[in-house]
Order: sequence, then structure tokens, then C-alpha cells
Amino acid sequence: MNKHAIPAVKRFCHAVAILLVWGLTIVPVFCADFSFNTYAKQPTAWFAGTEARQIADNVLTFQTVEGGWPKRVDMAQQAAKPEQDKKATIDNEATWSQMRFLARVYNAGHDDRDKAAFMRGLDYLLKAQYPNGGWPQYYPLRKGYSCCITYNDDAMISVMALLRDVARGEKDFTFVDEAHRTACEKAIASGLDCILKTQIVVNGKLTAWCQQHDEVTLVAAKARAYELPSICSHESAGIVRYLMTIENPSPQVCASINGAMAWFEATKIEGIRVEKTKEDRIVVKDASAPPVWARYYEIDTNRPFFCGRDGVKKYSMDEIEQERR
Repeated sequence: MNKHAIPAVKRFCHAVAILLVWGLTIVPVFCADFSFNTYAKQPTAWFAGTEARQIADNVLTFQTVEGGWPKRVDMAQQAAKPEQDKKATIDNEATWSQMRFLARVYNAGHDDRDKAAFMRGLDYLLKAQYPNGGWPQYYPLRKGYSCCITYNDDAMISVMALLRDVARGEKDFTFVDEAHRTACEKAIASGLDCILKTQIVVNGKLTAWCQQHDEVTLVAAKARAYELPSICSHESAGIVRYLMTIENPSPQVCASINGAMAWFEATKIEGIRVEKTKEDRIVVKDASAPPVWARYYEIDTNRPFFCGRDGVKKYSMDEIEQERR
């Protein structure tokens, strides 16, 4: 990182690591996501073993005809069934996580099926990218908000991190050919341009990002009833983390980081902590608590807000239904 970004890092590097006020999403226990993060902690030798091979075999059965993977499936426990509806997405760690897993299994066992599936997934991600550099939640495209450029749950950033590692020829991806590595390099450059263009500007100042942005106008966009156009702390933290990994960043990238860091500094909430009880989540006054950030902020005022399934904006967490708290 160059000198333009140093003040931001020194001033507020901890901001991106402390994001505690979240909206809750209920996922059935029988419908867990395959998470690469779970298996990334395994030693290299494990990926050459029978357990990893069985999981990889399951993962292969879930790959769609387009080359991606569906979400909310525990691929460590089950293989795809003919009647299962498989729609490829980058949401909920889908596609990029399966690809990272398969790359490690391939390097450990050199089964050509794993390499072929990874390459099909890579082609899928490259094809799914919009000309403006963004990625939709689903590809092929579906109607509704899933067409938006999707930062939600770090979807687009996770894709870009994978493509960056491929472009660099990191150790898990040395098997990828030069043509694909070049294509990945172009894709992440275009993605970076999209990130810079979607950063929300308020009164001439760079702030941060929404969960999703319109794929044409690039403005902050609405998704589900409780996901209103706003500045979103969690997604913005993931974006800033990614920007900080760029070697020799341009002045534009450094300005983006500094603008987001200034926004985090201005919007931190002090004197409270969020306490999770057995059946609820409540806000408790605590002068010694570290700063927290709301998930959603009004774009023009930086006022934290909350929203339930009725789609009505509220300014206190206890005003929304228990399930959303």
C-alpha cells in the first residue's frame, strides 16, 4: 500500500473488524451451506484422503449445466438428486467456495474431474460478470433484485478474491492456464472499476456502499422487504478489506479507502453493546463497550435504522419483530 492510504490504515484499521449490529436471517438447520471456510482449516494431507474425496464427489454432482453451484445445500453430507432444483449463484458462499475446495482436492489427488469442474466454474464466473464490472447474485439472470450488483454477504468481493488468486498464480491455482489467468486479471480490474463507481457520494464526500446496486444506474438498490437502499457497514467492511490488499494502489483506490474509513469513524456507535439472549437480541447501555456499527444507515443523514418484513423503516431495534432482531 502506498503513502496515500497510510493515514486511513493507522487511523481506523480496526473499524472493519468490529461490525456487531446485524439483521438476522433464519436458515433451516437441515439446509446448511457448503462452506469452504470450514474445510480451508484442514491440513493439506486431508485433501488427499477419503473424506475429502467423498465431499468432492458430492460437490461435482451439484455443479449446474452453466458451471456454477447452488446455495443452501450441505454438500459435505449429500449428493445431488435428479429432482433437486439447481440454480447457480454467488450468494451464500456458493460457487467460489466449491471452486476453492476443488482446487485443493485436485492439487492433492490430481483427479481430472476436479480440475475440469473448477475450470467450468471459472468460465461461469467470467461469463456472469456484467460489462460494467459487477456480478449479479444469480446467473443466468433471474427477475427482480437478484439482477443487482451484489455486495451482499461479500458475494462479489469473494468472487474477486478468488479471481485475484487465480490471476496471481497462487499455489492452489498453478494448474490454471495463462489465458484464463489473463482473463481473471481483466475481470478484477473491471470489478475494481465497478467498486469505485458504486461508492456512495454524499455532499461531495465518498462514504461506503449498499448491499446491492442497480446493475444499470449503479445507485443503491432495494432487495428484500427489509433491505432498503442504504449505506451498509458489513458489506462496506468487506470491500475495504479487499481494497487494502491491492499492491501499489492508485490514488483513486486510496481515496476510496480513506473516504470509507472516514465514514466508519463518523458512524461508529459508542456506549452500547448488543447482547444475545436465549431467544432474542437486545441493546444494553455500557459506557465501556467497544464501538459498534448499525447494519443500515440512511444515505443522506447517516442515521442508523432497522427494518422488518413489513418494509417499514424504524429507528430502534426493539421496534422490529423478534425474528428480525
